[in-house]
Amino acid sequence: MLTRRELLKRATRAGIAAALMPAACTVPTPEPAGVWVNDVHSQLNRTRVLGIDRPANVEALQAVVSKARNEERSISVMGGRHAMGGQQFGSDTFLIDMNGMQGIHEFDAQKGEVEIGAGMQWPELIADLLELQRGRERPWGIVQKQTGADRLSIGGALAANVHSRGLSYQPIVQDVEAFTLIDARGEILRCSRQENTELFQLTIGGYGLFGVIATVRLRLAPRQKIERVVEVTDVSGIASRFEERIEQGFLFGDFQYSTDVQSESLLRQGVFSCYRPVDPDTPVPESQHALSRDNWLSLLELGHVNRAEAFNQYSTYYLGTNGQVYWSDTHQLSTYIDDYHFELGRRIGALSEGTEMITEIDVPRNALAPFLEEVRADFIENDVNLIYGTIRMIERDDETFLAWAREPWACIIFNLHTAHDAESLDRTAEHFRRLIERGRAYGGTYYLTYHRWATRDQLLACYPRFPEFLQLKLQHDPQELFQSDWYRHYRALFSG
Repeated sequence: MLTRRELLKRATRAGIAAALMPAACTVPTPEPAGVWVNDVHSQLNRTRVLGIDRPANVEALQAVVSKARNEERSISVMGGRHAMGGQQFGSDTFLIDMNGMQGIHEFDAQKGEVEIGAGMQWPELIADLLELQRGRERPWGIVQKQTGADRLSIGGALAANVHSRGLSYQPIVQDVEAFTLIDARGEILRCSRQENTELFQLTIGGYGLFGVIATVRLRLAPRQKIERVVEVTDVSGIASRFEERIEQGFLFGDFQYSTDVQSESLLRQGVFSCYRPVDPDTPVPESQHALSRDNWLSLLELGHVNRAEAFNQYSTYYLGTNGQVYWSDTHQLSTYIDDYHFELGRRIGALSEGTEMITEIDVPRNALAPFLEEVRADFIENDVNLIYGTIRMIERDDETFLAWAREPWACIIFNLHTAHDAESLDRTAEHFRRLIERGRAYGGTYYLTYHRWATRDQLLACYPRFPEFLQLKLQHDPQELFQSDWYRHYRALFSG
């Protein structure tokens, strides 16, 4: 079994070691001018906060919350800073940086559960679990994590009720046994399906509005070896192909579709990669075909200037990995290059100006093909700057209050490049609103996390319990201690 040091050394080569580095932080005493913060992906949430605290334990966190309450100040909470909708920042709030809340507090090898600091990020958790279980015949590993980036906190994952590329998984609520919450009174509450049940349901998927998650108790799964099975195929039958893979026992999978607006392949063809369990004695080679940091940068560059070649190179690479064997936990780690548009700027100049914005539309699986065909026509007509995207499966979540996975959806992720001037942002917002409308026409929804560009009618249609959600927020936090610009936007939207 790999040691933690060996895993981190491998992670460095893959470009993910930065995921273990805590974000920069100011001293707790706020400067008069405040501190400017931003998200690390869209970079569209530049926000002035009064100061940043990084508590190192539950008691220190409780003290920060109580102090803010006594001073009648508002609090916002951040982890990995990848959320793009303004959920982790609030203008003129005191910002709690959860990166100080790290480490494994308790590991139950019999039940397969681990209690961790909510600021812990996925690569560190995976590495520490491996180190802790070195020599065990049947070690435990994480069940799932969100994909695309690794430097995301587990507390943040709960706040957004994230999902993975698991073929038969619900959002992450399914993996949460319990968590510790510092509520608006500064009290420490244990929340689970049996204890403080309403707060359990509200906090997971509640975007930090009901308190600060201090620790998380996660359910684990036996670590196992899985084989990647890859093919390039058409989208027309992909929903049934996913179902076939699920029936065959595959655990993970996704479909990376073509984004070439100039080609017949746009949203009609893609790379279908799924992972099935194999015999435990199957070797996992030390060296396998993998994309380096430079490879990813080249693909990102092609995604902006030559999408046909980007799809060609991506599909060629993935076909070359057909049959490779991985571990079920570490295979979920992925390369994310912070500030990659700065790198692209040196290569392609003005074409890289701006960033990618994401939206996710969730539709009934039998509606996937017709939905994508309509989107294809829309993108061609409106010259949409589509960079990359994927399709995943999700199972129904019947536990969280603000559930987005109300049905077994097909989840379609769209990454659109947008410049940061007002006209370009308005144009991207219109693209997203049209996507939401097309999803609604099939009885679908959209994922709240990525932006706040939906109309009031769209929000109510997709999240009919949202007004009640806001009312319960005030019941549990009448002082509105926990705020964010995301919350303030929706509070204003429903104030009339």
